[in-house]
Amino acid sequence: MKILIIGGNGTIGNKVASHFDKEHEVLIAGRSSGNVTVDIANSTSIKKMFEKTGKVDAVICIAGEAKWANFSDLSEEDYYIGLKSKLMGQVNLVRIGQHYVNPKGSITLTSGILADDPVVKTTSAAMVNGGIHSFVQAAALEIENGVRVNVVSSGMVEDAYEKYKDYFPGHNPIPMNKVVKGYVRSVKGMGNGEVIRIYG
Repeated sequence: MKILIIGGNGTIGNKVASHFDKEHEVLIAGRSSGNVTVDIANSTSIKKMFEKTGKVDAVICIAGEAKWANFSDLSEEDYYIGLKSKLMGQVNLVRIGQHYVNPKGSITLTSGILADDPVVKTTSAAMVNGGIHSFVQAAALEIENGVRVNVVSSGMVEDAYEKYKDYFPGHNPIPMNKVVKGYVRSVKGMGNGEVIRIYG
């Protein structure tokens, strides 16, 4: 398979890319590095990325940002960061990318546990993650050519524990191999419209 991984140089993306690279052709897309560059907050940039990669069998997105701050401090503009990047960025990846995915291929998005179990300072991120879940479930009903679309939603991963542990008191960090298996399930399984939760 030819697999495009957006965010393939990141904390999670690096492990996912390393796994698939053993048996498949993997292309890495990043904002400033990789086989191709892309800014997912810009639909023109997404189109240019796919024009360079050509047809692929699977797209995995492990990218997108959202503002973390106290609810009382979040401005309207702060919410737009997550809406434009992590939410609409991934929506546009599906909207545009469906035409570059081979029949019976797959598109896998990424959300996170905040959609179901938010913590303080994550109002914007939780909202965006929940929106991704709803989008995937609805888009799967209409996407054509047998293309499947799923989302992997993980808890705080082990490799990011030290950075985020103060935000997630009492949460169990998720082993990276379990997270990778979520993406494998989406790409190699037959599920469509699934929210693949890896929370424990």
